[in-house]
Amino acid sequence: MTAPAAVIVKKPFSRRFVAPLYWGSAMNPINSSIIATALVGIAQDLHATLASAASLVAGLYLASAVAQPTMGKLSTRFGARRIFVLGLALVAVGGLVGWLAPTMGWLLASRVILGIGTSAGYPTAMALIRKRADDTGTGIPGSVLGGLSIAGQLTAALGLPIGGLLVGLAGWRAVFFINIPLAVIGIIGTLLWIPADQPETGLRRESLVRALDPLGIALFAGTIASLLVFLSDLENPTWWLVGVTVAFAVAVILWERRASIPFIDLPMIGRNRPLQRTYVRNFLTLAATYVVLYGLSQWLEEGRGLTPTVVGLVLLPMSVIGAIVSAVIARRNWLRGSLISTGAAIVAGGIVLVFVTSQAHIIVLIGVSLLFGIATGLGAVGNQAALYEQTPPDEIAVASGLLRTSGYIGAIFSSSVIALTFGESATDGGLHIIAYVFAGIGIVATMLALADRALPWTAK
Repeated sequence: MTAPAAVIVKKPFSRRFVAPLYWGSAMNPINSSIIATALVGIAQDLHATLASAASLVAGLYLASAVAQPTMGKLSTRFGARRIFVLGLALVAVGGLVGWLAPTMGWLLASRVILGIGTSAGYPTAMALIRKRADDTGTGIPGSVLGGLSIAGQLTAALGLPIGGLLVGLAGWRAVFFINIPLAVIGIIGTLLWIPADQPETGLRRESLVRALDPLGIALFAGTIASLLVFLSDLENPTWWLVGVTVAFAVAVILWERRASIPFIDLPMIGRNRPLQRTYVRNFLTLAATYVVLYGLSQWLEEGRGLTPTVVGLVLLPMSVIGAIVSAVIARRNWLRGSLISTGAAIVAGGIVLVFVTSQAHIIVLIGVSLLFGIATGLGAVGNQAALYEQTPPDEIAVASGLLRTSGYIGAIFSSSVIALTFGESATDGGLHIIAYVFAGIGIVATMLALADRALPWTAK
């Protein structure tokens, strides 16, 4: 079947078209961070421990890691717009369940529903953008992809202050309730401004079971779940989980190779070495990002003696400069250069961090935050654009979901790195070990970028 001829559209990516996509794709990052300020109140009101309250964070991460490519798969079978709206509807349901939850079990169920629902936003947005670009012959819409990346970065950073404000004004249940109006706004915007899916992209003749490949999804979920649980506590590793992960991974490979409509096109990924490197780079970049967000913030408070408010202000430039860099790079469609620069910026950040001590001036700490923001902005846009360039149109949704999954693995890995290096307290020595790890991550990321010689310096 030949691709349709490009249609001339004056403004293929108008504000009305991209606004709902940015809105929906931002729901997952904001829910990842907004819960942090509510955990103490939840534990007190529901007579639970802080450890059990913290499971609400892990619950969303785990659900999202599995659901991101799953929702991408659903969009290829039933239409990206339909799944986008379905995801927002689940966000509203999850928010309602959390708002009314009488026990910790109901709250955990709410977070899992939120993880699944919010996971529809990014992969379906990428699919809708790709289809729009291919239909209108615009090439890679750099500014649009940059906006998608910025939406995720800013909302993840704003989740903490927004959560604090909501908890202060209306209690911890407000961080769940806020999802209801946000989801409704997103659904209305999508129905009004995003074109309906074409009839042939809806439910097809294949049976539902064949179309969804539930066994493939279940085996993939087992692989990711066992891997994340193992990575979450490298201080006291549960080695038998490695065997479980390998067993699930082998089962995934064997099943997906024989499935008539596989959940993940493993042969495509197996042949696509550049795409494999993009996943690894994204894992490394997100691991480095979260090491800074969680590790550096912990050291600033314990080792440097800053108040939580000042810590937030010191790290705020990281988010701001990250968004600015993302916008600049995306508008110019820089690709390979941005990926190489990402690794170089991470290496530079690690080197600078080696010389930072508890006596460092606040201006130096802000400078470190700015440097890490540059690395974050470059990496987010560069890896997203690389995936767009390296993935066939009909696989973009699942591939985009897997990109997010690699990021979640990086986030969980970073928490264990911090626990291993800091131990009971965040000291200068622990910070310097993190700095060496950070620089090592940057070196590997740079080498992977240099290996992608087929990637153009500027995308077209």
